[in-house]
Amino acid sequence: MREYLMAVLNINNQKGQTMVELALILVLISIVAIATMTTIGQNIVTKFGEIAAAL
Repeated sequence: MREYLMAVLNINNQKGQTMVELALILVLISIVAIATMTTIGQNIVTKFGEIAAAL
């Protein structure tokens, strides 16, 4: 009876599932941030190289 009520009322402990989802979102955001910073960093190095060559 307890399982039936929990299924009907959707009373489940979803704390673990939520933590996993948040961790996956954090990983995705981190990957995007690292890729963006790497690209921007390479562009900055190129610009400083151009400035140094012009001097």
